[in-house]
Amino acid sequence: MSEERYGEFVLVRRHGHVAELVLDRPKAMNAVSTEMARSLTGACAALAADREARVVVLTSSHERAFCVGADLKERNSFSDADLVKQRPVARGAYTGVLELPMPTIAAVHGFALGGGFELALSCDLIVADPTAVVGLPEVSVGVIPGGGGTQLLPRRVGAARAAELIFTARRLDAAEAAGLGLVDQLTEEGRDREEALALAARIAGNSPVGLRAAKRALRLGHGLDLRAGLEVEDAAWRSVAFSGDRAEGVAAFNEKRAPQWPGE
Repeated sequence: MSEERYGEFVLVRRHGHVAELVLDRPKAMNAVSTEMARSLTGACAALAADREARVVVLTSSHERAFCVGADLKERNSFSDADLVKQRPVARGAYTGVLELPMPTIAAVHGFALGGGFELALSCDLIVADPTAVVGLPEVSVGVIPGGGGTQLLPRRVGAARAAELIFTARRLDAAEAAGLGLVDQLTEEGRDREEALALAARIAGNSPVGLRAAKRALRLGHGLDLRAGLEVEDAAWRSVAFSGDRAEGVAAFNEKRAPQWPGE
């Protein structure tokens, strides 16, 4: 296992074809400061360009929190001009996770609030343990979810349920979150990271070309009418139909062996 650090607060660990993107600001429960946002953006840009990374798992180094959202202590010192200047920096961090081209999994325990929950929502799948507490409380401090929450949450739970959760600013425990579809898999306590990495390893056994194309079709097709969505799917199919991965996959199936994906 290799490690690479991006700034002081973000770490990337390699587990074969699985990349673990670690939020590593434990003294602040991973509150997203300007510096941390820049580091997260940089790490995501590097991962997006890395053809060896087939799946990314977003984890936390803090025992009691995934991420508590924006660094409000830092924000408290901002002038209006500072806030305007910081906005694209903060937005870049959330967009960086959201636009990763490979499948992404968030491993959540403890607090995942505001921007912290938005980082999880930016992933394709969320694995959580029973200690998880999630929510978008931004209206309780005079703002709104600004890391994608108003758009990502209704895509998971529907418009009315998302409105109720955002308008009330309430927190949900792991059981309620799972029941409403805010998280996808519940694990035993303390096993969210382990289970997320295991799920990632299973996914990473499949064609990296196929995985990226499938994610592209899922993301671009969402919300389109059926006919338009099928055109998105067809374009994604054509991008893999003549790939080396497709040829290898068919050959391996017929030869009854494990495929050796060329990744192109």
